[in-house]
Amino acid sequence: MGAWAGGDVKLFTGLAALLPFQPSLLRYSIHGVPFPIIASYPFPLTLIINSILGMLPFLIIFVFYIGLKQKKHLIEELLKPIKDYKNSLILSLIITSAITLTLMITSILQFQIIILTLIVIYILTMMISKLPMKPKIAIIAIITLYSIYQNPKLTITGILILWASIILLQVIRKLLGKVAREALQDEIKIEDLKEGMILAYKLYKKDGQYYFDDKSFLEKLKEAAKTGTLQSPGELVLASMAAGLTKKDIKLLVELSKTGKIPGKVRIKRGVPFAPAIFIGLLLSLFIGDLAMLLLKVLSIIRGIS
Repeated sequence: MGAWAGGDVKLFTGLAALLPFQPSLLRYSIHGVPFPIIASYPFPLTLIINSILGMLPFLIIFVFYIGLKQKKHLIEELLKPIKDYKNSLILSLIITSAITLTLMITSILQFQIIILTLIVIYILTMMISKLPMKPKIAIIAIITLYSIYQNPKLTITGILILWASIILLQVIRKLLGKVAREALQDEIKIEDLKEGMILAYKLYKKDGQYYFDDKSFLEKLKEAAKTGTLQSPGELVLASMAAGLTKKDIKLLVELSKTGKIPGKVRIKRGVPFAPAIFIGLLLSLFIGDLAMLLLKVLSIIRGIS
């Protein structure tokens, strides 16, 4: 699929060959839960899962480093949700109001279906948020005061947790979306391209025209929903595989640029080394176990407590 470069594949394959099963290096337990947690599937799959999850903190640090050193405007973009805290507070109050109204409705109608409750909360949240500002503030104020009167500690705690969660989710969304894309890409002149560099976007040819497809998968789905058809991008000329550009690919890009069929600059991906993530994933696998299985255990414990 072109997601990993050859060196990363060889490294992982070597580890999978050396450690086909979970090695018994260390055994311990926390609150009766034995560690490391062993999954029912082969150990190399645990290594893949943990490596991908271990990549996230490494990627976050890498993006912050690029932002601070070279692209400081990305840090400003990343901090926008924190600066826009007022809108996040209003949204948390709207959701709290919707939850309060939903609890009142469910207690009157006496139904306890979780999915239906969530649907009602979503509908009420959308309805309140679409109101003009003055009626919206009035409704939020009345319902919030009522909720505080009924259970002050739970209401205030819930509002604060929602507020912090909304800001955090917006920051993560930017970090893993626009900010990460721009931080991990560079614009370079076509004549400066070197073998092994990875195109940020695929190059297509359609109706005699060449273009780079920079639309995300979600943007394509939105377009398909609006038009009712999923349009074909055309003939794939160059892919954005991890193996990178060959001399032949670069020659083609130079020729297309000279004839004016594509711009003189292209965006390329920054090389993010996956080896540190594999190393982190290996340590996690050996001493903690399968993180996916650990998450399932935590969720089952929470469900049991509730």
